[in-house]
Amino acid sequence: MKKKRTTGVMARGEPMVWLTGGALASATLMVLGLLFLVFYQGVSTFWPRQLVAVTDRQGKKYLGEISREESYPLSRDLLQQLPEDVQNRIRQKGGIAERILIRTGNYDLYGDDFKWISLFEIQKKDYPPEALTVERLEWGPFYGFMEEFRIDGNPVAKGPEETWRTFEEFHSQARERYLKMRHLQKKDLGEVNFQLEQLRLKLRKAELSQGKDTAPYLEVKAQVEREEVPLTARYHQISELIGQLRTENNRYRVLLKEIGGGTKEIGVFEIIRAYRPNEMGFGEKLRIYFSRWWEFLSSEPREANTEGGVFPAIFGTFLMTVIMSLAVAPFGVIAALYLREYARQGPLVSGVRIAVNNLAGVPSIVFGVFGLGFFCYGVGGTLDSIFFPEKLPAPTFGTGGILWASLTLALLTVPVVIVATEEALASVPRSMREGSYACGASKWQTVRRIV
Repeated sequence: MKKKRTTGVMARGEPMVWLTGGALASATLMVLGLLFLVFYQGVSTFWPRQLVAVTDRQGKKYLGEISREESYPLSRDLLQQLPEDVQNRIRQKGGIAERILIRTGNYDLYGDDFKWISLFEIQKKDYPPEALTVERLEWGPFYGFMEEFRIDGNPVAKGPEETWRTFEEFHSQARERYLKMRHLQKKDLGEVNFQLEQLRLKLRKAELSQGKDTAPYLEVKAQVEREEVPLTARYHQISELIGQLRTENNRYRVLLKEIGGGTKEIGVFEIIRAYRPNEMGFGEKLRIYFSRWWEFLSSEPREANTEGGVFPAIFGTFLMTVIMSLAVAPFGVIAALYLREYARQGPLVSGVRIAVNNLAGVPSIVFGVFGLGFFCYGVGGTLDSIFFPEKLPAPTFGTGGILWASLTLALLTVPVVIVATEEALASVPRSMREGSYACGASKWQTVRRIV
């Protein structure tokens, strides 16, 4: 009886299949774990945390949010300076101590936002219900208590409870006035300033083209002066309204006290939101949580981009991607179609393909420097000197902008699109092309209908 030949395990390659499959599964799990960690940390960032009041052995008090906890080895010199009972507890843990990082806020008073406190230094820890988290326009959050509410410099409410109730009564009105003032400054006053600037440029353009003190220049100057009169009146009217709103807002101020006894007086309109996290329920915390998310997604940044929202970045990225796609899609696809379907294959086409593949591997910083020099300073500077001489030396196109950023990103992406499109065209069987030609289709019809 003839023996059946069997293939060994190594010959079939099963160990390598299992090895590569396990490596792929491990890499997938690590990526998913990293995404989960980023998602968890990001989602929990805006959740209102409780405020803890800590008193150390020296009697110094701290109030803030617990950011994280960690263990650390304590040196022998520091260990010997501690009380005997604390030394024994730490020695039982192998010389490892624990500490917490408290975000104390109040940067304008402390000069620092965070404080490490070892657990063995804590003498007392509690969660005062009247403790406040105050989110301000400047200097970051304030953790403390409301001491007084003042109108025109005179206290109308004292004590945490009465001051809190009075603050809730006036805060929404003060914020509405502040937002209206910002709207007037950015939109209405900005529009008037834009029109005044256009008149100035119109006069400057006439000076450059006709010469100063000429009849056409004097005619334009008289017209500009006539048009400036209502705009100037409108400017003063808006400025007066803004001044009235600012004066009204400055009447209402609140005196805040930090846990160490220091005080800080700020305007009510400067407080974005204030809440007592230690006495809030789940529903109230959820409301604060979603309001923070909305602020993050829809507002502008403040405090040197360390607080506020990211809406300008989101909008700019979206618009830049759209402009880049409008530039990349037609040029990349057309170039790939020509190289694959129309160009005569030879050394020149091979050289072009090699150049395209090399461009796909060029670091992005190289494209960035090229875009800065070519688009911003080269093309943009030329456009400014030809079409906008009256605005010089202030640049119009000769500076960074979303158009030049999109075109630079398009240069970075075009080689990738060409290579990917060529690979897709090459995957179409030659028999399908030949069948199309046999049926009498033209080159373009074959490319359009078959390829």
